Amino acid sequence: MSPTPGQPASRPGATPSQRRFQLGDVLIGKGLLTQEQLDQALTEQRTGGNNRLLGEVLVEMGFVTEAQVMECLAGSYGVPFARITPRLADPKAIDLLPREFLDAHTVLPMFCVDGTLTVAVAEPANLFLIEEIARISGKKVQIVAATAPEIRATLQAYLPSAHVFVIDDIYADVDVKEFAHVEQQAMEISAIQEMSGQSPVVKLVNYLLYQAIQDRASDIHIEPGDHRARVRYRVDGRLIPKLNPPYQLMPAVASRIKIMAGMDISERRVPQDGDIHVAIDARPIDLRVSTMPGKFGEKVVIRIIDNRNSVVSIEKMGMVPDMLESWRRLINLPNGMVLVTGPTGSGKSTTLYSAINEIASDEINISTVENPVEAQIPGVNQFQVNDKAGFTFPKALRSLLRQDPDVLMVGEIRDLETATIATQAALTGHLVLSTLHTNDAISAVTRLTNMGIEPFLVAAMLRGVLAQRLVRKICPHCKDSAPPDGASAELIETVLGVAPKELFRGQGCSRCRATGFAGRMGIFEMFVPDEVMLEKIAAGVTLQVLRAMAVTAAHRTLREDGLTKAVSGITTVDEVIRASSI
Repeated sequence: MSPTPGQPASRPGATPSQRRFQLGDVLIGKGLLTQEQLDQALTEQRTGGNNRLLGEVLVEMGFVTEAQVMECLAGSYGVPFARITPRLADPKAIDLLPREFLDAHTVLPMFCVDGTLTVAVAEPANLFLIEEIARISGKKVQIVAATAPEIRATLQAYLPSAHVFVIDDIYADVDVKEFAHVEQQAMEISAIQEMSGQSPVVKLVNYLLYQAIQDRASDIHIEPGDHRARVRYRVDGRLIPKLNPPYQLMPAVASRIKIMAGMDISERRVPQDGDIHVAIDARPIDLRVSTMPGKFGEKVVIRIIDNRNSVVSIEKMGMVPDMLESWRRLINLPNGMVLVTGPTGSGKSTTLYSAINEIASDEINISTVENPVEAQIPGVNQFQVNDKAGFTFPKALRSLLRQDPDVLMVGEIRDLETATIATQAALTGHLVLSTLHTNDAISAVTRLTNMGIEPFLVAAMLRGVLAQRLVRKICPHCKDSAPPDGASAELIETVLGVAPKELFRGQGCSRCRATGFAGRMGIFEMFVPDEVMLEKIAAGVTLQVLRAMAVTAAHRTLREDGLTKAVSGITTVDEVIRASSI
């Protein structure tokens, strides 16, 4: 049950029996309780176990309300009692205390006048809590008593399902040495839910989040094992070990993350998904949480969506000048479909965001349908699908076509229904930008036809396809040159027709964590079908025929683009081979 004190705790000399009867006498004196009801409650309290307070028992038995108990207790403490509603609270006052603190202690800052902060609390006898509020807010504190449900309802009205956590201050207090001592504490705490709110677990989770964001990681993998646990970060596309916390802590860590993400901590047998919104360096960052039950506990994967990295200028995408010029022509067309293809994690969304950011203006209506919205672009109408609520890609697209759009961005074409509506939009005067999961650019044609789109419709609406991969860039601080080995020289000469005299690689330094790489960039393949190719597409030719036609048209492949960048000293041949292998 929510915190409901059963007696005035401010009289240290009173025995439990005296305190119980004092509360009962006050309630009887106010005509809120009969002696018979009090006797029944006292009997239930003695025999029911769990050390329940008298106020809790009376409320559970339906003899009085929680508000009546709190009003009597407030009078005993000499504290005003208030019925709380959202209209009584000032949002600026709520912002004086961290959201996590408000939830943990069930307190509501109501308003601040002349340096005095009035706070509604559910435990008015907790002097330590009042002192902590004063310390955190830097204000003088005046408290009023209120019921926990009313405080929570008001908090929910101002911070609806926000789950916003400011982790800078918590990280500043972290001592990494503490993690060496949490194993013993974990063995002493049996209740995982209680443990998930303990300081070591809170600090550990915040430490992991903070460090991952600072390291520019895209994902955090928290993996329990048999007598061993590990945490890994995905940085520049590669997983790197970060920490091996005590495996006994893993259930509490998973519960802590699930609490932050608004997930069901009691359900550990099925996968769950949730969201967390954190603020670091005054910058909002979205975290997508996924849990999966395993043999040794729940594995947790957190995708980090940092808006700072989601939208980059089109010039910084890494395209060679002639390809960049072609790409600009495609995204400025008045109608048709332009696709970006590649596997998960190849940067397709970032490319589309840069394109939208490039063409956005007050003169055109740009709307997007995404899952999720990873970055906000000024002047663009962005909508996030919600499958559980029935707001799917097809339904969103149908509605958007009635919103007079000029440009539509569809996060992903994954089924025939979405593909059909997108095709209709592209054929009726709209420019449609979207993504597909294919190995190369030309395969997008057969992917659409395999979905069920007629070949003649594909030929009528397809304007161009950009395939891409991400390769790691050589660290500029430890970059060094060396003669190419025989295999690399042979590959470059075969693909590019040039014999390189030197290639580059990173030696490894502290700035790149001894990997030799720092950051990533794209390698690209662009397919812009000409009239002859469009005729063949409409006739339903095979993928092999299209590829043969592209070769004769001097089509630049992913590997060609990547090796060109390797020769320029931007990346390595090994990275290009890894990324462009189909």
